[in-house]
Amino acid sequence: MRRVFAYLLALAVLSFGTALYAQTGGSTGGSTDSNSDLKNDRKDLRKDRADLRNDRKDIRKDQKDINKDRADRNKDAGDIRHDQKDLAKDRRDLRGDREECKEGNKADCKDAASDRKDIAKDKKDITNDKKDLRADNRDIRNDRKDLHQDRKDARNDRKDIRHDRRDIHKDKKGKRAS
Repeated sequence: MRRVFAYLLALAVLSFGTALYAQTGGSTGGSTDSNSDLKNDRKDLRKDRADLRNDRKDIRKDQKDINKDRADRNKDAGDIRHDQKDLAKDRRDLRGDREECKEGNKADCKDAASDRKDIAKDKKDITNDKKDLRADNRDIRNDRKDLHQDRKDARNDRKDIRHDRRDIHKDKKGKRAS
Protein backbone atom coordinates (compact mmCIF):
# COMPACT_ATOMS: atom_id res chain seq x y z
CA MET A 1 0.00 0.00 0.00
CA ARG A 2 2.83 2.37 0.79
CA ARG A 3 4.37 1.74 -2.54
CA VAL A 4 1.15 2.56 -4.45
CA PHE A 5 0.67 5.66 -2.33
CA ALA A 6 4.23 6.80 -3.15
CA TYR A 7 3.59 6.23 -6.86
CA LEU A 8 0.36 8.20 -6.74
CA LEU A 9 2.06 11.04 -4.86
CA ALA A 10 4.92 11.15 -7.41
CA LEU A 11 2.41 11.11 -10.28
CA ALA A 12 0.44 13.96 -8.70
CA VAL A 13 3.56 16.10 -8.17
CA LEU A 14 4.76 15.53 -11.71
CA SER A 15 1.37 16.30 -13.27
CA PHE A 16 0.99 19.42 -11.09
CA GLY A 17 4.49 20.58 -12.11
CA THR A 18 3.72 19.99 -15.77
CA ALA A 19 0.45 21.93 -15.56
CA LEU A 20 2.18 24.80 -13.74
CA TYR A 21 5.00 24.87 -16.30
CA ALA A 22 2.50 25.04 -19.16
CA GLN A 23 0.60 27.96 -17.59
CA THR A 24 3.63 30.08 -16.76
CA GLY A 25 5.02 30.09 -20.22
CA GLY A 26 7.21 27.08 -20.64
CA SER A 27 8.48 26.57 -24.15
CA THR A 28 5.48 27.98 -26.07
CA GLY A 29 5.93 31.64 -25.25
CA GLY A 30 3.43 31.86 -22.38
CA SER A 31 0.89 34.57 -21.74
CA THR A 32 2.49 36.89 -19.15
CA ASP A 33 5.94 37.00 -20.75
CA SER A 34 4.43 37.42 -24.20
CA ASN A 35 2.13 40.16 -22.97
CA SER A 36 5.00 42.25 -21.67
CA ASP A 37 6.99 41.57 -24.86
CA LEU A 38 4.02 42.64 -26.93
CA LYS A 39 3.60 45.79 -24.88
CA ASN A 40 7.30 46.62 -25.16
CA ASP A 41 7.31 45.94 -28.91
CA ARG A 42 4.33 48.24 -29.41
CA LYS A 43 6.03 50.93 -27.34
CA ASP A 44 9.20 50.55 -29.43
CA LEU A 45 7.13 50.75 -32.59
CA ARG A 46 5.52 54.02 -31.47
CA LYS A 47 8.91 55.50 -30.61
CA ASP A 48 10.43 54.41 -33.92
CA ARG A 49 7.54 55.93 -35.86
CA ALA A 50 7.95 59.20 -33.94
CA ASP A 51 11.70 59.12 -34.68
CA LEU A 52 10.98 58.53 -38.35
CA ARG A 53 8.59 61.51 -38.43
CA ASN A 54 11.24 63.71 -36.81
CA ASP A 55 13.90 62.48 -39.22
CA ARG A 56 11.66 63.29 -42.18
CA LYS A 57 11.10 66.80 -40.78
CA ASP A 58 14.86 67.21 -40.40
CA ILE A 59 15.41 66.00 -43.96
CA ARG A 60 12.96 68.57 -45.33
CA LYS A 61 14.53 71.32 -43.20
CA ASP A 62 18.04 70.42 -44.35
CA GLN A 63 16.93 70.37 -47.99
CA LYS A 64 15.45 73.86 -47.58
CA ASP A 65 18.66 75.06 -45.92
CA ILE A 66 20.74 73.66 -48.76
CA ASN A 67 18.54 75.41 -51.33
CA LYS A 68 18.81 78.73 -49.47
CA ASP A 69 22.58 78.37 -49.14
CA ARG A 70 22.91 77.58 -52.83
CA ALA A 71 20.86 80.66 -53.70
CA ASP A 72 23.09 82.76 -51.43
CA ARG A 73 26.19 81.24 -52.99
CA ASN A 74 24.96 82.02 -56.50
CA LYS A 75 24.10 85.58 -55.46
CA ASP A 76 27.56 86.03 -53.95
CA ALA A 77 29.20 84.66 -57.10
CA GLY A 78 27.18 87.18 -59.13
CA ASP A 79 28.26 89.96 -56.76
CA ILE A 80 31.90 88.96 -57.23
CA ARG A 81 31.53 89.08 -61.01
CA HIS A 82 29.82 92.48 -60.78
CA ASP A 83 32.51 93.85 -58.46
CA GLN A 84 35.27 92.55 -60.75
CA LYS A 85 33.66 94.35 -63.69
CA ASP A 86 33.46 97.53 -61.63
CA LEU A 87 37.09 97.13 -60.63
CA ALA A 88 38.19 96.70 -64.25
CA LYS A 89 36.14 99.74 -65.27
CA ASP A 90 37.61 101.87 -62.44
CA ARG A 91 41.14 100.80 -63.39
CA ARG A 92 40.46 101.73 -67.01
CA ASP A 93 39.16 105.14 -65.87
CA LEU A 94 42.19 105.61 -63.62
CA ARG A 95 44.58 104.94 -66.50
CA GLY A 96 42.76 107.45 -68.66
CA ASP A 97 42.68 110.04 -65.86
CA ARG A 98 46.42 109.59 -65.23
CA GLU A 99 47.15 110.34 -68.88
CA GLU A 100 44.95 113.43 -68.77
CA CYS A 101 46.48 114.53 -65.44
CA LYS A 102 49.98 114.26 -66.95
CA GLU A 103 48.83 116.55 -69.74
CA GLY A 104 47.87 119.13 -67.11
CA ASN A 105 44.10 118.70 -66.65
CA LYS A 106 43.48 119.32 -62.90
CA ALA A 107 39.89 117.98 -62.94
CA ASP A 108 41.14 114.61 -64.13
CA CYS A 109 43.67 114.54 -61.25
CA LYS A 110 40.79 114.83 -58.77
CA ASP A 111 38.86 112.22 -60.73
CA ALA A 112 41.87 109.88 -60.50
CA ALA A 113 41.80 110.17 -56.71
CA SER A 114 38.10 109.22 -56.63
CA ASP A 115 38.85 106.31 -58.97
CA ARG A 116 41.52 105.06 -56.55
CA LYS A 117 38.93 105.20 -53.74
CA ASP A 118 36.49 103.26 -55.90
CA ILE A 119 39.16 100.66 -56.65
CA ALA A 120 39.89 100.21 -52.94
CA LYS A 121 36.15 99.90 -52.22
CA ASP A 122 35.70 97.34 -55.02
CA LYS A 123 38.63 95.28 -53.73
CA LYS A 124 37.10 95.32 -50.26
CA ASP A 125 33.70 94.25 -51.67
CA ILE A 126 35.31 91.41 -53.62
CA THR A 127 37.10 90.21 -50.48
CA ASN A 128 33.88 90.28 -48.44
CA ASP A 129 31.95 88.49 -51.19
CA LYS A 130 34.62 85.79 -51.38
CA LYS A 131 34.37 85.31 -47.61
CA ASP A 132 30.59 85.02 -47.95
CA LEU A 133 31.04 82.55 -50.80
CA ARG A 134 33.35 80.37 -48.68
CA ALA A 135 30.91 80.53 -45.77
CA ASP A 136 28.01 79.54 -48.03
CA ASN A 137 30.01 76.61 -49.46
CA ARG A 138 30.86 75.51 -45.91
CA ASP A 139 27.18 75.75 -44.94
CA ILE A 140 26.19 73.69 -47.96
CA ARG A 141 28.77 71.04 -47.06
CA ASN A 142 27.56 70.87 -43.45
CA ASP A 143 23.90 70.74 -44.48
CA ARG A 144 24.66 67.94 -46.91
CA LYS A 145 26.37 66.02 -44.10
CA ASP A 146 23.33 66.61 -41.87
CA LEU A 147 21.03 65.51 -44.67
CA HIS A 148 23.06 62.33 -45.16
CA GLN A 149 22.94 61.58 -41.42
CA ASP A 150 19.17 62.22 -41.27
CA ARG A 151 18.57 59.93 -44.22
CA LYS A 152 20.70 57.28 -42.55
CA ASP A 153 18.70 57.66 -39.32
CA ALA A 154 15.45 57.40 -41.28
CA ARG A 155 16.63 54.17 -42.91
CA ASN A 156 17.51 52.74 -39.51
CA ASP A 157 14.13 53.79 -38.11
CA ARG A 158 12.33 52.09 -41.01
CA LYS A 159 14.38 48.97 -40.35
CA ASP A 160 13.53 49.14 -36.62
CA ILE A 161 9.83 49.56 -37.44
CA ARG A 162 9.99 46.47 -39.66
CA HIS A 163 11.65 44.47 -36.88
CA ASP A 164 9.18 45.69 -34.24
CA ARG A 165 6.21 44.77 -36.43
CA ARG A 166 7.72 41.33 -36.98
CA ASP A 167 8.24 40.91 -33.22
CA ILE A 168 4.64 41.95 -32.52
CA HIS A 169 3.41 39.43 -35.07
CA LYS A 170 5.53 36.67 -33.51
CA ASP A 171 4.35 37.58 -30.02
CA LYS A 172 0.71 37.47 -31.11
CA LYS A 173 1.14 34.09 -32.77
CA GLY A 174 2.91 32.65 -29.77
CA LYS A 175 6.24 32.11 -31.44
CA ARG A 176 9.41 33.17 -29.67
CA ALA A 177 11.31 36.00 -31.29
CA SER A 178 14.95 35.19 -31.56
